[in-house]
Amino acid sequence: MSDPAVQIADNVARVRSHIADAAARVGRSPDAVTLVAVTKYVSAEMVRPLVAADCFELGESRPQKLWDKAAALADLPVRWHMIGHLQRNKVRKTLPLVTLIHSIDSPQLLTEIDEQAEQPVRALLEVNISGEAAKHGFTPESLERFLPELAKCRHVTVHGLMAMAALEGGPDEARRDFAALRQLRDRLQTQCPPGMTLNELSMGMSNDFEAAIEEGATLVRVGSALFEGVLPSG
Repeated sequence: MSDPAVQIADNVARVRSHIADAAARVGRSPDAVTLVAVTKYVSAEMVRPLVAADCFELGESRPQKLWDKAAALADLPVRWHMIGHLQRNKVRKTLPLVTLIHSIDSPQLLTEIDEQAEQPVRALLEVNISGEAAKHGFTPESLERFLPELAKCRHVTVHGLMAMAALEGGPDEARRDFAALRQLRDRLQTQCPPGMTLNELSMGMSNDFEAAIEEGATLVRVGSALFEGVLPSG
């Protein structure tokens, strides 16, 4: 078995190469795409070689896991992203640890974050672009109605949208979902309250991030592809 640190470094290099290739295919700079390394699959110690391979933007889906890993890796210069559902009773402890919340999925959560925040909060609004009942997020229609309410925020600044492609349907369906999110962003861009933009698009994971980049992603959330050959398969 190869050294896990060497394998992870190779995986990171391969993913970054795919990011660059996907960006080049549509005339974008790879610098316009941020790789958020999703660490929910691994222990805190397994994250260290990831950071050694220059992955400093780290994403966690569960608040408690983020808290634990942030404490265990406090000596590293990483920036944490909250990419999963954030319950309102976990907002206060999470806010000081994160550089970006990808998953504001309801007016109630936005209000809670704005009330709890003591410092400016950067955030994205999660859209259920595939319309699946099991997913969190605004519908495109409800988001359009809600957008003017962002002007009431005192601490939260919205920078864009986040979505996950349909769980079923394959790459063509994923691409349609990514295109739909970009088109929604483009339509809503002119309706943003002053001081807010929708420049960021967080979309694409290990199996579909290249299509997401081709459709305009500025942040891709990649986990399993970074740990191939390190974690048990299946």
